[in-house]
Amino acid sequence: MYAAVDLGSNSFRMHIGRFDGDAMRIVKSAREPLRLGAGLDADGNLTTVAIQNAIAALYRFRLVLNQYSMDAVRVVATNTMRIAKNAAEFMPELEKAIGYPIEIISGEEEGRLIYMGVAKVLANPAENRLVIDIGGGSTEVILGRGQEILKVGSFSVGTVKQSLSFFPDGRISKDSFDASILSARSHFEDAAPPYQSDNWTQVYGSSGSVRSIAEVMERNKIGDGKLSLKNLESLKEFCIQAGQISELELAGIKPERTAMVVGGLAILIGVMEELNIAEVQTIEAGLRMGVIWDLHLRATQHDRREQAVQNVATLFHVDMQRAKLVAELAHILFAQLKPSSELYTAQLIWAAKMHEAGLVVSQTGYHKHGAYLVEYSDMQGFTTREQRNMSKLILSQKGNLRKVQDLLVDSDFAKAILALRLAVLFMHTRLELSLADVKVKMKNRIELDIKGAWLTQHPTLSYWLDKEREAWSEIEVDFVLRVTP
Repeated sequence: MYAAVDLGSNSFRMHIGRFDGDAMRIVKSAREPLRLGAGLDADGNLTTVAIQNAIAALYRFRLVLNQYSMDAVRVVATNTMRIAKNAAEFMPELEKAIGYPIEIISGEEEGRLIYMGVAKVLANPAENRLVIDIGGGSTEVILGRGQEILKVGSFSVGTVKQSLSFFPDGRISKDSFDASILSARSHFEDAAPPYQSDNWTQVYGSSGSVRSIAEVMERNKIGDGKLSLKNLESLKEFCIQAGQISELELAGIKPERTAMVVGGLAILIGVMEELNIAEVQTIEAGLRMGVIWDLHLRATQHDRREQAVQNVATLFHVDMQRAKLVAELAHILFAQLKPSSELYTAQLIWAAKMHEAGLVVSQTGYHKHGAYLVEYSDMQGFTTREQRNMSKLILSQKGNLRKVQDLLVDSDFAKAILALRLAVLFMHTRLELSLADVKVKMKNRIELDIKGAWLTQHPTLSYWLDKEREAWSEIEVDFVLRVTP
């Protein structure tokens, strides 16, 4: 059983699902309408009230999760958490409330997960399709064919800001609506060509905003039941005639959600006009379904992150033979160091496979260039935290350790750093290791047992080990080398 928790700008939502043969069955859903995006102050920080509301909502989600036996839970945060300047300060409180790590995902990764959720419920494997998801803080537009994702765009226009910016105090006028639509179009116009109508045959609206708009039109008998531009214009006129959001009665929509529907309507009209979309079909799938399917794929050894690592290695012309050797050595050494958990094992192996990515920039300081490339590359399946961890590992593979000294308080991460440094060192001296060839420990000090024959066979090994001992000594960690027969 899997759970996906989506910390959106408009609502916090949760799905709990079970894989049933060839489909994912949702057994429980929950929603907290927080409007987190409206809790950002003038300086871009989330207010104390917004944070406390978020903590309370996540605690309630945790109570629901505790009722089920979970195989995996993934909590993802989207646009508001991406842009909140004080996110790092309150994140530990949120994680404590929900009881799981929270991953702030990029807009591109959000789009990929949305598409995955949509594609898994659609039957046509050869269909060229466009998926639009209008959220509280951003809008994702994804072009795909069947299960394959061809292009992802994440645009910083969402229902919360659109509503607050163009309909202040709830006033609705023709001028404000037209300005809101024009503003929305401006976000999409530069990136529009790949998403134009000659590249797809069907458009799907996956967000709650799009589905709410469709429900409003159906229940209020606006148009002919289709989500077409003509019918959307009729709904726009219906809103303008009300004059005030508080006076706008939309059957099927709670009053507190009316402003979001108006903001979402402006965005939907804007994106459809800019991309020449005549009609959108709503679908009951999106981010949360994508997250649940991704958890299932990881559990069945189909981890998208493996392909992302390969893509980065290919893009930056990494020597895969050397990379594979370092990854194997690092894995052996990390196992010898006996970490308390497997949290960093995969990240260490992936970092090892990309450790020379920076050589594409320069031979000098390649570890610094590689760290930057890995942290800021668009890597599908990875969270910001995972990429930052891999970046820090790559940065720490050589040179002084002062640059990552603050990370060494985590004993398991310190062991991952040591494993990668030794793996790189042994690779450069062309040593071939097996589990029987080396013994390494790291507690209050580092203890490395090495065969005396190696020092004779590989003259530079003594030099590099002395440098390694100096690097650890600079941060007051003893490095004891014992030579064995």
